[in-house]
Amino acid sequence: MDSITQIVLGAAVGEAVLGKKIGNKAMVLGAIAGTIPDLDVIANYFTDTVSALEIHRGFTHSIVFAVIFGLFFGWLLSLWDKRASLKQWSWFWFLCFVTHPLLDAHTTWGTQLFWPFDLRLAYKNIFVIDPLYTLPFLGFLILAMFQKRGSVKRRRFNNLGLIVSSGYMLLTLIFKGITYQKFVNALAEQKIDYLAIETKPSPMNTIMWTANVETEDAFLIGDYSFFDSKPIQFFSHPKNHQALGDLREEDKVQRLIKITKGWYTISEREDGIYLNDLRFGMMSVDSNSEKFAFSFLIEKTGNEVTVTEEEKNTREAGKLLSALWERIKGN
Repeated sequence: MDSITQIVLGAAVGEAVLGKKIGNKAMVLGAIAGTIPDLDVIANYFTDTVSALEIHRGFTHSIVFAVIFGLFFGWLLSLWDKRASLKQWSWFWFLCFVTHPLLDAHTTWGTQLFWPFDLRLAYKNIFVIDPLYTLPFLGFLILAMFQKRGSVKRRRFNNLGLIVSSGYMLLTLIFKGITYQKFVNALAEQKIDYLAIETKPSPMNTIMWTANVETEDAFLIGDYSFFDSKPIQFFSHPKNHQALGDLREEDKVQRLIKITKGWYTISEREDGIYLNDLRFGMMSVDSNSEKFAFSFLIEKTGNEVTVTEEEKNTREAGKLLSALWERIKGN
């Protein structure tokens, strides 16, 4: 999830664990703890694109990290603030650390919670930014912040934030189940044979959902809003995997394909070969669009292969949000 959401979650968890003992300091330290796992993004500055993608939400988003650094930070804080014991401080940091990847596991990218095992949990039931999850949570946290330490109201407001946000997350799982069945039924009605299907919410909401459907030679993409009145339409995007040619045998390319879990198409443009990661959707509500959220330029110079992520266009993002609002209202 986005940094603000993780800060709110960390602060709320910190308050729940040690707020009664150390007051607002629990929220502040919890908020800090909520951002620490995402420091893995610094890998972007020290390694290549593919390696940075592999590192992202890896070790720092694991139970191993939460245990080791929970004990480490717990020990440090127990030396500084004697109002809580070593056990209490360690428990505080562990919970603040581990709830971060548990939340991220609900997004499309997922987390390697069980690192070093090569298993990425990705439930794909919430977008990385969802105001309906974050804003009520933040509101209750602010209300709790201004209550007296240890008071019933403070604990009640903080608990309400945790309960309401968790309730909304449960609701998104129900929505995912309902929309998944909608897509499956539409495929059956249209007599479309397919190999696999995955679904995910569209940006910043859980009213409209998108399905990626794998067929023999192409991926079909369709969307569905709870306000739709017309049948679901699926639009074909040829896999075009053969366009990679000998590049497919290159180590970086194979690793990039592994990252996509096989959900990718290849585009041949004037400036080179692009691999499009379908899992994160497109920069348009038009399923015929070929502008994907994540595309990677693959180049080979001599024996060296480079992979470069295509830069995002902020204007396109603004147009997407505007068009998305209209599309959510139904077709």
